Amino acid sequence: MTEITVSQNAARHRFDLLDGGKVIGKAAYQEYTGGSSPQRIFYHTVVNEEYGGQGLGLTLASEALNATVADGLEIVPVCPFIKKYVSRHHEYDASVVAVTPEHLQFLESALHRD
Repeated sequence: MTEITVSQNAARHRFDLLDGGKVIGKAAYQEYTGGSSPQRIFYHTVVNEEYGGQGLGLTLASEALNATVADGLEIVPVCPFIKKYVSRHHEYDASVVAVTPEHLQFLESALHRD
């Protein structure tokens, strides 16, 4: 393992977890503007199996959520990992929005387009 970093890959709608330049994990999202303010729907988070058990998913979640808040977006935690993370890290409480059927419909439509 070299230097672990997190980088936003806006073109692919995700945050990449990198070991050197190699993508070893990601937190995928879709931007949503149908709410009262701009939102980022997180729907899938994964870290490659060989990097598991090292807390790297927590690093990825923290960096992705901090960037989302810094960008002035609300967090919509559809992904079970992100949902669990925000339930344990109350510093995000003011930025978390409950998932609605509209979020899920939007997400399904957006993912079928891509």
